[in-house]
Formats: sequence, C-alpha cells, structure tokens
Amino acid sequence: MIQNNRSTEIAAVLAVRLDAMRPGSRLPGVRELALEFQASPATVSAALAELTALGRVRAEPGRGTFVLGAAADSDPDFAWQSQALSGARVDADRASRLGGHGAPDQLPLSWGYLAPELSPTAELARIGARAAKHPRSWAVPSPGGSPELRRVLAADYRVDPTEVLVVPGGQAGLVYAMRTLADPGDTLIMESPSYPGAILAAQSAGLKLAAVPADRDGILVDRLAEELARTRARVIYLQPSYANPTGVVLSAERRQRVIELAVAHGAFIIEDDWARHLNIDGASPAPLFATAADGHVVSVLTLSKPASPGLRIGAVVARGPAGERLRAARAADDLGVAPLTQEIALDLLTSSAWPRHLKRLRHELAARRDVLTAAIRTTLPDVHVANVPSGGIHLWARLPQGADTRAIARAAHEAGVLVGDGRHFYVDEPPAPHLRFSFGAASEAQITEGVRRLARVLAGR
Repeated sequence: MIQNNRSTEIAAVLAVRLDAMRPGSRLPGVRELALEFQASPATVSAALAELTALGRVRAEPGRGTFVLGAAADSDPDFAWQSQALSGARVDADRASRLGGHGAPDQLPLSWGYLAPELSPTAELARIGARAAKHPRSWAVPSPGGSPELRRVLAADYRVDPTEVLVVPGGQAGLVYAMRTLADPGDTLIMESPSYPGAILAAQSAGLKLAAVPADRDGILVDRLAEELARTRARVIYLQPSYANPTGVVLSAERRQRVIELAVAHGAFIIEDDWARHLNIDGASPAPLFATAADGHVVSVLTLSKPASPGLRIGAVVARGPAGERLRAARAADDLGVAPLTQEIALDLLTSSAWPRHLKRLRHELAARRDVLTAAIRTTLPDVHVANVPSGGIHLWARLPQGADTRAIARAAHEAGVLVGDGRHFYVDEPPAPHLRFSFGAASEAQITEGVRRLARVLAGR
C-alpha cells in the first residue's frame, strides 16, 4: 500500500511536469527518475503505468517513454470517414438486434439461443477442464479442423470427413459460404420471411438479395423457378428444417423440386441446418445435402444452438470443386478454429451425456412450446399462430392488418418483454404484420408472464 501511495505521488508530480513538455518529448529513464525521486525502479515503473493508463504517456520498449498530446477540448471529427468509406453493406438496425437479448430482468420471448438451464453447462465445464490438459488443445490448428471432430460431424451427412470444414459457429459458416460461392454484386435468392443473420451475411458478402415467398410447406417452388430465370442467380439460401422464424419444414415434394431447379440452373443451395438437433416431434428430416450427389447443396451446421451459445463451433459441408475452394480459402480467414474449442465439442458429441442432453432438451422444448402456444391462443385472441413447429425454437404469429410491429416491439421492451419485430425477417417490405416468439430461452413461468404483459401492451394500442 505504501508503494502504491508513493507511485501515485510520483505520477502526480510527473503529470504536472508533462503539462509543460511538448508532445513526443522523451522522459528520463526509469533509473534516472528513481534517483531523482529516491524511489525504487518498481515504484517509478508503477507511476509511469498510471500515466500510461491515463493516456498521458506512451512506452516504447527499447526506446523509452514519450509524452502524448493533451486530449482535444472538442469532440473528434470523424466526418472524413464518411467520405472515405463506401456505402454501408450491412443493415445496422437489423444487426443491432441479431444478438441482443436485453437486460437480465427482461422476459426473453424472442431469443435465438437456449436458456442457461437447458444447456449442458456442468458437462461442458467438466469436459473443458479435461480438454485443457490434452496436448492437442494447444497445438497449431489445422485450417480445416480437427480430423477427429470432422469425422464425427460427417456422420449425419454421410460424407468423407475431408468434405467437412470446421468454422467458428454457424453464422461464420454462412458468411464464409456466401462469400466463397458468389462474387460481390451477384444475386442470392432466399425464402421470405427468413433468418435476419442470413440477410446480414449476404449483405456482408456484397450480394444482392431476391426474396421468394414461403408457406406452411416451405419456399414456393414455382416462384423460385421464376426468380432463378429472372435473376440468373447461382446461389439459393434455404432452411429446410424448422425454419427461423416460421418453424416450417420443407415438404418432401418441394425438397425434390428445389434440387431439380438447382440442377437445371447450375445453382448452389446453401442449406442452413442450424436446428438439426432441435427436433421435438419425431426425428429431424434428412439433410437436403444427402439428396444432392452432384454437390449442388452446401450445408452449414452449428453446435452453438443445441449446446451453448458460447461453444462457437460450426461446420460447412461441401463436395467437389466448391468444397476444394472453400477449404483452400479457409486459411485466409483465421488459420483455423481454436483447438481447445474443438476438443470440447468432440468430447461432448462422443460422450454419453450428449444423447441424454438431447432427450431432455426435446422434452423441455415441447413443454415450453405448448405453454407458449396455449398462452397466445387464450390471452391474445387477435394474434394468429398458423403453424405449431415440430422442432426448432421459434413460433411465428400474425397480428391484425395495420398493426405497427415496430411500436409494439418497443412498447413490449419497455414493459420488460422481448419480442421479435417481424419486419426484420423480410428482405423487403413485410406483406403483413408479424411477431416472432421463441420458446427456448424463457421458462414456462416467464412465458406465461411475458404473454400476459404483451396482452396489456396490445390492449393499450
């Protein structure tokens, strides 16, 4: 404590001295200052560290410590950046809501991840401690990913492990696939409404977007055919299973049709398979990838959704020259995913805890989905739920025509409830007002209370 007081005293004396020095001037060395102040070098170094933290000086190893200019009285002028930067690609309004989950005291009725109690947190902690002791966790990562993890992830897609590319989460996989399969200025077709993160990923890749409507059986294939002919697009983004936000599953007939259209137009389908492990009523449909032997489908999967948002592990599955190009370009991004994270994912997927977790998760999601559906139907009679999803974590609800979803979402937020403004799920103007609800992040009691508060919000409008 005495040394800390002494270093603070020295820092105060030096701060006065700095006011009289020109920016860029070099301070005396530590030993010289130690003699001047009759203090130890450690105490002088602590004083200089305080001044560094305050932005008064800058230490340059091997050269010395230099005076920094005083902070400007006025705010910095960043106007030049607006001229230097090109037009913004990414919709900042949509991006600001993608990862936002509000304050701890708010009821999360729209959130893209599981509640903490639904994640295998204790098991992940045990696995993480064990994995940290493994030499592989601290080795140089392979750009393509751990061979052992790729082998496990390949099983659902019936591919060679070399055709699996490990990435840091599903969102990263979407950006990476879109950027690699298309050039800036190309058109990407997506179903509408759709996942806002996919819209942002396409914008980040510099792609133009063309939307095709969907219904309870998925994307309208006749409209997709028209859009492919009109735009000559070579990339289609789809969520064939438990789509966000609608929860729909692409029907077997339409699955075959979209593959046929991709073949006819020489196009890729990016299959966002984010909810593969979130089935509730029965097994998840087989990946669309499995029906496209000639490589027209590139699948993106994630473990962040069924396991934990902090487990940033996903994969891109691709065949042929597209797969080779994806794998070759991987090193340019980040040289690979942290081996420790991959070891944790591998141990989780191969442990007996994983199937137990998925079984418990299905039970919990079913209960919360049913509570949410019943609460909406009984408490919000003017809100219509067309599809009760058989998997995933989202429920799509229509409001009466003319409802202002922006204002409703804002008022709900002020009432302590998070709901998804349906506008953010459309590329263009929404054809009708919708809200997205999620049943994976809130408890049954929170769901009931959240819907009750929302009813008060709607009654006051």
